[in-house]
Amino acid sequence: MFEVLILAIALSMDAFAVSIGLGSKQATSLNKLAFKAAFYFGFFQGVMPLFGYFSGKGISSWVNDYAPWIAFALLIFIGGKMIYESFAEGIEEDISQVTHRVLLTLAIATSIDAMAAGYAITLMDVNVLIACLTIGVTTAAFSWLGVKIGAKSGTLLESKAELLGGIVLILIGFKVLL
Repeated sequence: MFEVLILAIALSMDAFAVSIGLGSKQATSLNKLAFKAAFYFGFFQGVMPLFGYFSGKGISSWVNDYAPWIAFALLIFIGGKMIYESFAEGIEEDISQVTHRVLLTLAIATSIDAMAAGYAITLMDVNVLIACLTIGVTTAAFSWLGVKIGAKSGTLLESKAELLGGIVLILIGFKVLL
């Protein structure tokens, strides 16, 4: 279960970074934005690994011998992408108003990584529903916190969160392989 918590924290760093950016832009209704970000990001980060898990289970009989290598490659790719994005300007810089549509789009975009990581859950000895619930709740908490931190500190921590998340995913990838 410790492995799932580390995975949940690493996966939530994308949403955390975006939430910091959103919080740094929001002048009013900070609590409302924090709640909405927590709901949207937490929900999608919690649900998307299920898709990866079930698709991984569906093809596991065909690729069973290569499953650790596939999980390793996916986690290395996701982690590398997060590290790369930590050096780029965030998408939330172009957002002028935070609407439900914007939050939905950002939630889906940040949770695609979680769908790919769901494949790695097939290799863990955990209940998938508890794993997904852990990922969703952790992401919701980090998203809420991200909005609050962003309002206080601006975007200072935004790229560092993505960088840390990417490094942790790469380390998990090596652990899966070993």
